[in-house]
Amino acid sequence: MNKYTSKTGKINKSDKTIYSFLTNFNNFKSLIPDGKITDFTSNEDSCRFKITGIGEAGLKILEKEPFKLIKITSDGKTPFNFLFWIQLKPVDGDSLSTAVRLTLEADLNPMMKMMIGNYMQKGMDTIVDYMVKFFNEQIREE
Repeated sequence: MNKYTSKTGKINKSDKTIYSFLTNFNNFKSLIPDGKITDFTSNEDSCRFKITGIGEAGLKILEKEPFKLIKITSDGKTPFNFLFWIQLKPVDGDSLSTAVRLTLEADLNPMMKMMIGNYMQKGMDTIVDYMVKFFNEQIREE
């Protein structure tokens, strides 16, 4: 397995608000940039979609630790198997600021690693940046 860890981002929302949003895949549609994903379907614990130029993929929640950790894994037909987790931690005891960090363990064969390995790290950091912006601008505190 190849491991990629994002930079840490700071979201000006509580860990409870972020956790509640991210543990329901029905909310993920609003996180997806236009033009990258099609045929998105979901329920609370899983989702399926097509990624432009790559193919079909699925995700399911594997484990939840309230307000701290969400583990997600590949589901069904995917280009490669992976485990993805989202870590949440209050910043300096401030209940309205949360640090977020993403980790991805992907089962990439040598050819896939050579083709997309460098993009995985950049992609993880980009996702964190997008999450920070999205939550700070779009989501109201519960």
